[in-house]
Amino acid sequence: MPIRTSKAQPATDRNRPAATGPGTAPGTPARAAAGAAALAAIGPATWGTTYVTTTELLPPDRPLLAAALRALPAGLILLALTRRLPSGDWWWKAGVLGLLNFGAFFPLLFFGAYHLPGGVASTVSAVMPLLVAGFGIGVLKVRPSRRTLLAGLVGVAGVALLVLRGSATVDLAGLAAMLTATTLMALAVVLSKRWGRPEGVSLLALTGWQLTAGGLVLAPIALTAEGLPDHFTGANIAGYAYLGVIGTALAYALWFRGIERLPASSVSFLGLTNPVVATLAGLLLLGQTLTVWQLGGLALVIGSVVLGQGRRRARGRFRAW
Repeated sequence: MPIRTSKAQPATDRNRPAATGPGTAPGTPARAAAGAAALAAIGPATWGTTYVTTTELLPPDRPLLAAALRALPAGLILLALTRRLPSGDWWWKAGVLGLLNFGAFFPLLFFGAYHLPGGVASTVSAVMPLLVAGFGIGVLKVRPSRRTLLAGLVGVAGVALLVLRGSATVDLAGLAAMLTATTLMALAVVLSKRWGRPEGVSLLALTGWQLTAGGLVLAPIALTAEGLPDHFTGANIAGYAYLGVIGTALAYALWFRGIERLPASSVSFLGLTNPVVATLAGLLLLGQTLTVWQLGGLALVIGSVVLGQGRRRARGRFRAW
């Protein structure tokens, strides 16, 4: 079966709901919108298991290799399954989104994780809803509501209580890397909302384009800078497979689905499930404990996610995936 190229369409797809503020887009029934949010939250929830997977299963001191093996194989698998290639301006759009979401984001994320305590890194990433709101003003022409700004501040405060420690030290290089990574991901969310999806192209195909583009940037850098370990253990292979298939291919397809169906401001708050799951994974798998302050932070984060979704309007039809 030959590989087909996609037919480009304007960014303002009339069949796709447009972002209109903190609630869901007009024409999105409340129940379907809640389902879209729940599925989209699976993405950042699985990302919350990345830290424990990396520390327990992957070979140490190879962040670039981990980033490349997380992106490129998953992208190539999705390309093989969907048999679709970009066409027209979607070649450069897929390249830009692939660089923002994977090619630049992944190595910056791993660099920050290696140079910062996990709590500090998670706290920096909690500012993404506020960054998305800021980018949305210039790119989507959507002004954030007071509810969105309040929910963003509550989320930052909740994550800070959840993961920070009084003895945490801050490495400026790691802090800059995490802030840059979070900014790039926020911009990718807004651009994805702006550009939409080509007509007749599945979300799996669009995800494959971006993963492949990002992975092709990462692979030569990783091989040159770090190289391959002497051998891969069964645990290493299991860790890479989990991160590539579950934590990347599936997680990002659901994440992009949420970006398509929900306002950018709403979907960005779902990313706060990441530090929540990371904390719970440490509690259940690594024997860590929670303080009263952390329990309060957990409640604030959950409240921020709910508050950031806004009111759901049940008008019109909800387009099927």
